[in-house]
Amino acid sequence: MNGSICRNEHDDHAVGKRFRAITVFYLDIPRNGKRKRCVSFIVRTRYRESYTDPKLIELGVVYEYEIEIGVTGNVFLKGHSIRLEISSSNFPRFDRNPNTGHTFGQDTDMRPANQMVYHSQEYPSHIVLPAIPGI
Repeated sequence: MNGSICRNEHDDHAVGKRFRAITVFYLDIPRNGKRKRCVSFIVRTRYRESYTDPKLIELGVVYEYEIEIGVTGNVFLKGHSIRLEISSSNFPRFDRNPNTGHTFGQDTDMRPANQMVYHSQEYPSHIVLPAIPGI
């Protein structure tokens, strides 16, 4: 596998907050289960349309996120698995998101965030993996 990885997600924030982070991890898992992170990325939902004009999300609305996870190169050996992990945090690599909507780094109050990823005919979430055949 070599190239840019893209993930298309349909996410419902009805059970979450109006200001969340979506983190995506692409991993190589050998038979012994020890994971190797190939690449990861974060999307802050308030910046889904613009980094200069943040907008809170509407609760109960399903949003589509086109997430460019990054570029990687990895050979998956026989018996290895590909894992995609979806979370709301990647601390300390990225600042924690307290899910309050306040300015980052100025809040001590923390609220949990839940997320629901839809995968159906109406909401066709998917991953595009750049495979190189014959390697």
